[in-house]
Amino acid sequence: MMIKLILAFVLDALLGDPVWLYHPIRVIGKWISLTEKFLRQYFPANLWGERMAGVFLTILVVLPSFGLPAGIIFMAGKLHPWLAYVLEVFWMYQILAMKCLKVEALKVYDALAHQDIALARQRLSWLVGRDTVNLSEEEIVKATVETVAENTTDGVIAPMLFMAIGGAPLGFAYKAVNTLDSMVGYRNDKYRYFGTASARTDDVVNFIPARLGGGLMVIAAFLCRYDASGAWRCFVRDRNKHLSPNSAQTESACAGALGIQLGGTHDYFGKPVEKPTLGDEKRQAGPEDIRRANRLMVVTSILCLTLIGFVWPL
Repeated sequence: MMIKLILAFVLDALLGDPVWLYHPIRVIGKWISLTEKFLRQYFPANLWGERMAGVFLTILVVLPSFGLPAGIIFMAGKLHPWLAYVLEVFWMYQILAMKCLKVEALKVYDALAHQDIALARQRLSWLVGRDTVNLSEEEIVKATVETVAENTTDGVIAPMLFMAIGGAPLGFAYKAVNTLDSMVGYRNDKYRYFGTASARTDDVVNFIPARLGGGLMVIAAFLCRYDASGAWRCFVRDRNKHLSPNSAQTESACAGALGIQLGGTHDYFGKPVEKPTLGDEKRQAGPEDIRRANRLMVVTSILCLTLIGFVWPL
């Protein structure tokens, strides 16, 4: 499995997600939307009903996301072992998102480098759930850095760990949980109860990867010649500040490594949401911090792949 993971990692680093290539996560997203509509028709719109519907939604999305790829890989192996091998490597490559995240963050950086703040806000809106129309340059930079730091766990570290254990099928199951959380795991009126099961499941599956990612990012800060001591200090001090048990793990390490402050109050769907601050504001955040955050993500990912190689046999 380790060789498959290395091949997938290299493919992702080189190719990313070409726009012409249909991504399987889009299938999971469409299935979530269809299943949500179906369940809302048959469960009452009260606390108990919506929570039970959310439990069924999680089950009906995660199990097929594991079972269908596993079945296809099994049938491909019946035709020829190499067909199953190539198919699984290809899917594992698609599950990883390091190159895609890096490229999308650099699009924001390029807009800021050309002093086109309107374009930077638009490109940022493709990456985050918060409102971006009134953000200043520094706020755009911070939002991009936060996204890169947090998604180091969701897009790279956690998928690699789950695929090392269970290949592409378990990787797809993880991405199903992650996609559920991003689509229904909100604390607004529509999803406060309906999305509870999805959000809690995401908290559980990311618990170890987030903490591993935060620790590895401290080491990455040292290797990148950033403020490793600051990364460690902020990681230890701030990593449990968020309401989410996982999102601040890598964000706090990244903030400390760069010497900037992340978090704070942001608008979501027109309403302010208060979040604690992470890190120490030693200086004002600038566009170059986006590139620095990307370097931290890449080095952290390589460290994780190396660690997996020591634990799992080839």
